[in-house]
Amino acid sequence: QVQLVESGGGLVQAGGSLRLSCVASGTFFSINDMGWYRQAPGKQRELVASITSVGVTKYADSVKGRFTISRENAKISVDLQMNSLKPEDTAVYYCNAFVKIYSSGSGYSPYWGQGTQVTVSS
Repeated sequence: QVQLVESGGGLVQAGGSLRLSCVASGTFFSINDMGWYRQAPGKQRELVASITSVGVTKYADSVKGRFTISRENAKISVDLQMNSLKPEDTAVYYCNAFVKIYSSGSGYSPYWGQGTQVTVSS
């Protein structure tokens, strides 16, 4: 019903930049919050940044001032601009969206993309 497709991961040197993109497709009524999470080897998945449907953003302390999240509601997409990357940013990054499938009934449920690898070399 809902697919989140990510792109933009890769290998970059410390201090470099990458831009991740995620586009939602399928059949649904609306999308509320969208965001990016990451999971490094041996660690739990953690929130990197999120953005509401009206543009209110939230960032993990570790990425504040370096990462910027944005979304285009018309395209149903969310981007993550990552600057000044550090080796500790290395992880699989997952797009997340809270989706309401039908106009009535249950509320919003979380959906996930397949993940995209970001590797930052020192």
